[in-house]
Amino acid sequence: MNDFGVLSVLPPLLAIILALRTRQVYISLVVGIWLGWLIISDWNPVQGTLATLEGFVDVFKNPGNTRTIMFSALVGALLIFIQYSGGVRGFIVGIDKMLYSMEKKKIGKSRVVVELLALVIGVLLFIETSISSLTVGTLFRPVFDRLKIPREKLAYIADSSSAPSSILIPFNAWGAFIMGLLLTQGIEAPFRTMISAMAYNFYPMLTILMVFLVIVTRKDFGPMARAERRTRETGKLLNDGSRPMVSEEVTSYEMKEGIRPRAVNMVIPLLTMVVMMIFFLAYTGWEDVEESNGFLDHFTSALGRGSGSSAVLYAVTSSILVAMILYRAQGIMKVRKMISLILKGISELMPLALLMMLAFSISHVCNTLGTGLYVAGITEGWLSPALLPAVVFVLSSFIAFSTGTSWGTFAIMISIALPMAEIHGANLFLVVAATMGGGVFGDHCSPISDTTMISSMASASDHIDHVRTQLPYALVTGTITVLIYLLLGFAIN
Repeated sequence: MNDFGVLSVLPPLLAIILALRTRQVYISLVVGIWLGWLIISDWNPVQGTLATLEGFVDVFKNPGNTRTIMFSALVGALLIFIQYSGGVRGFIVGIDKMLYSMEKKKIGKSRVVVELLALVIGVLLFIETSISSLTVGTLFRPVFDRLKIPREKLAYIADSSSAPSSILIPFNAWGAFIMGLLLTQGIEAPFRTMISAMAYNFYPMLTILMVFLVIVTRKDFGPMARAERRTRETGKLLNDGSRPMVSEEVTSYEMKEGIRPRAVNMVIPLLTMVVMMIFFLAYTGWEDVEESNGFLDHFTSALGRGSGSSAVLYAVTSSILVAMILYRAQGIMKVRKMISLILKGISELMPLALLMMLAFSISHVCNTLGTGLYVAGITEGWLSPALLPAVVFVLSSFIAFSTGTSWGTFAIMISIALPMAEIHGANLFLVVAATMGGGVFGDHCSPISDTTMISSMASASDHIDHVRTQLPYALVTGTITVLIYLLLGFAIN
C-alpha cells in the first residue's frame, strides 16, 4: 500500500470545506472523491476521472452497499403506500379523536399531557425522520394553538423527537447506512457493533430526556422562555414580523379520494417491517452460531452475526408485499397502481440513494489513501485514547452543523475515526457512538438541516425563531455529552 502522507487528508478536507462554502453536499463529495482518485492516479486527470467513475461502479460490487441503497429507495415506495392508502391520515384522525375526547374530559386542558403525547408520537415514528417531524407538527399544531402553546415549542418537540429516535432505534435507513459504513471499515459484525455503541450514544438520549424534563417541569430558558412569556401575556403564537414556514408547501402524497382513512393501513406495514428486520437478522446469522445454550441464546447470538443490509432489504420488501395484499383486499388499489406508486416512491428517494453511493465512495477512497491511518499516526503522540471520543464528537458536530447533514458527516468521520480508534487503542463502541451522536447534534442545531427545516414547516413556525429557541437546549445536552465522553474515556481506556 502506498504511503500518501498528508495528501491522504486532502479529499475529505476539500469535501468539508466545499460543503461549508457552497452548502452543496453532493457536489462537495463528488469533488472530494475525484481529488482522491486523482492523487491515487499520480495526478493524471484522465485516469483520475475514469477511476472516479469506476469507483462509483465499484460501490455496487459490494453486495452490502447495493442492498443498503436498494432498501433506501424502497422505503420511498413504502412511504407513498401508507400515505395513498389513507394510513397516515387515519393515524392522524385517530390521535385527533383521542385528543378531543381528552379535552372533553378536561384531561387535555393540561398542556403537559398534550406535549408528552407529541413527544411519544415523534419517537414512535422512528422509521423516517421527515414523516416523524411532519406528523407531529401537522397533527398537533391545532391542539397547541388552542392551548396557547407557542409554535416554537411545537417545532422543538417535532425536531427533537425525530432524528434522535431514528438513530437510537436503528431498524430503518439510518441503521442500514451506518452498518454499511462499518462494513467498509472491515467490521465483521456491524449490527452487533452498532447496537453495542448505542449504549454510549448519549446525545440523542439526553435530547429526548431534555424534552421530557422541559415538558413536565414547564421550566424553559433562553429564547424559548421569552416565546412562552409572549404567548402567555399576549396570546401571540409567533413573534411580530415572523415569517412562518407553512407545512402545506411540504411535498406529500395525497390520500386516495373516496376511501375511509384507516390507521391500520400504516401500522401493519410499518410493524411488519420492524418485526421482519429482527427475524431476518436472526435468519441470516443463524448458521454462523457455533455454540449456544438453548434457543434464546442461539437467537440473540444470531442477531449479532446477521447481515444488516440483507435484513433491512428483506424486511422492507416483506412490508411492501404485505401492504399490497392489505390494500388489494380492501379494494384501495389494483396492481397497476401499486407498481406506479412503487416507481414514484423510488424516484422520490433517489437523492438519498445517491448520497449513500457518494458516502460509500468517499469512504472507499479514504481507505485506499489510508486517511484514517495517517490522521491516527500524527495524533498518536499527543492524543490519548481517553480524549478521542470527545474529540470525535466535537469534530463530527462541527461538520454536521456546517453542512446540515448527519449522513454526510457519518461517511467522512467513520472512515477517519475507526482507524484512529484502532491505532490509539480506544474503545471502539465509544468512538462509533461519538461519531453518530456528534452527527445528530450538529445536524440538530444546523439552520440548513432538512430535518430542522421540515420541523419549522410542519409547525408553521418561523425558521430562524425555531433555530434560536432550540439551540440553547441542544448546546446544553451537547456539552453534557462531551463531559460524559471525557469521563468515560478516562474510565474505560
